[in-house]
Amino acid sequence: MFMRHPLAVISLLLLVSPVLADDLDDFIRDQLRKRHVPGLSIAIIQDGKIVKAMTYGSATKNGTTPLTTATLFQAGSISKSVAAAGALYLTEAGKLSLDEDVNVKLRTWKVPENEFTKDKKVTLRGLLSHTTGLTVHGFPGYEVGKPIPTIPQILNGTAPANTAPVRVDFVPGTKWRYSGGGYTVMQQLMLDVTGKPFPQFMKETVLGPMGMAESTYQQPLPADKAKLTATGYYGDRSEVKGRWHIYPEMAAAGLWTTPSDLARFAIGIQQAFAGKPKAVLSQEMTRQMLTDQKDNDGLGVFLEGEGHTMRFGHNGRDEGFDALLTAGVETGQGVAIMINANDNSRMMGRIVDAVAKKYNWTGYKVTTAIERKAVAVEAKTLAAYEGRYEFANNRMITFMADKGRLVTLVDGFADEEFVPETPTRFVSVDRDAYLTVTPDETGKITGLVWKHGTDERTIPRIGPLLNMLKPNKDSNEARTHQIETALKATIQGGKSVADVPGMSPGARRDFASGVPELAGFKSIVFISDADVTGRGIERHDGKVAHVLNYKLTSDKASKYILVYLTSDGLLTDYDVVDK
Repeated sequence: MFMRHPLAVISLLLLVSPVLADDLDDFIRDQLRKRHVPGLSIAIIQDGKIVKAMTYGSATKNGTTPLTTATLFQAGSISKSVAAAGALYLTEAGKLSLDEDVNVKLRTWKVPENEFTKDKKVTLRGLLSHTTGLTVHGFPGYEVGKPIPTIPQILNGTAPANTAPVRVDFVPGTKWRYSGGGYTVMQQLMLDVTGKPFPQFMKETVLGPMGMAESTYQQPLPADKAKLTATGYYGDRSEVKGRWHIYPEMAAAGLWTTPSDLARFAIGIQQAFAGKPKAVLSQEMTRQMLTDQKDNDGLGVFLEGEGHTMRFGHNGRDEGFDALLTAGVETGQGVAIMINANDNSRMMGRIVDAVAKKYNWTGYKVTTAIERKAVAVEAKTLAAYEGRYEFANNRMITFMADKGRLVTLVDGFADEEFVPETPTRFVSVDRDAYLTVTPDETGKITGLVWKHGTDERTIPRIGPLLNMLKPNKDSNEARTHQIETALKATIQGGKSVADVPGMSPGARRDFASGVPELAGFKSIVFISDADVTGRGIERHDGKVAHVLNYKLTSDKASKYILVYLTSDGLLTDYDVVDK
């Protein structure tokens, strides 16, 4: 897999009292050490109040600048939830309508009409709930000092924008698909109807009234705010050039904030839902915000559970920053967590579980660490199990042997531990998840059986860890050149992907918006080619027959790349990995 008057702000601050280190603090520090995350800031809500606001670690990887509760982090897509409150405020003021064609009020730019919008139009409700059919999942932002595009340039995909045009490619309302592009359309809509800069409007109507005094949508940050920021780090813990990126796509990804301010936002939504006075939104509008529109998506927030224990929230990621917000609609509980790193592990979820357990969250199913007894397994046996496996379509899981156990490898660092109950059966120390090794008739390991609760299935083996392999001679240099060309096309998206040879239809469709992950890509060097025909690996609707392994050279640190080909030699996906 989420706040108004000065006196109200003061009263909330008074509720945050100093706390002594406890088992939760020790757990969080241990998680940060394990995952090599420089710093974390957290705010915990209990009984509708902030009961704990703490920081751990540093604003920089060298540890010279300690975090404080006023240190600013980028909220990533949690920006959408806060921006949604601004759009709903305008709806209540009669300046916008949830179900009106947005082109009626858009002035500076309009959603281009096509065959998909002939009968169904793009609406604010659809923008807020990701059901408009608009493209562009997310945004990589812009390096400090580089040209920054206008919103129309971003929406049209014209220079200096670094993402594809935002367009409708399925009938609005027929299905759900996440679209940061849709929220950027909403940002332009709010600009057109208010005539005010987006940061100013949001400060006047949402941030200020909800007591979010540290927060701003200003992009780039003014100097006084820039001094208060953490430095962002990628998954490999390399520093983001310029310390962070600039996001003109403010509604989608541009909020600078603190966990305490995000907690105040959550408390504001909880109070509005309860019908308390002086809220930014009415009780009726808040109930609409927290009503499932499609696939557990409300208006600007995701929903989990139902009835009295339903929660709302959102995750967030910008270059070098991750964030999480989740809060009970009626329970008065919640937590906001922000880190100055991109971390793809289960760390955030484990911390939420630890908070829920300590504060006895109502209706929350807590998963906690479990003591396991291990049997001894020979090192060469464990080494044979190492490698990458296809956990689900387009989702990989990596196992590495470590101290007599198997551990998942995420971003190059250890994450979840699996203890051997027998030489072929392993169990997680975090949850009731099991792995069973299933060699084929020749003794070769082509997959594992994964079991978690009622979910039991075979996860096919993709291949070994690459840092253990020696490069072989490339017997098909023409194929490698074609793959190189296709990979470079995915960076640009749009026409580049549409025209490049050697790409599967599914990859062409799903990479159309561009893949900034490969920015700075220079070349690849062949390592090996594995035939995986019949293992059941499928990427972007293409059945994978071969996995090609390459050393990847780019502007960043050298890594490895796995390239997935169909039986007719079409590139259908790739994965950038550390080992």
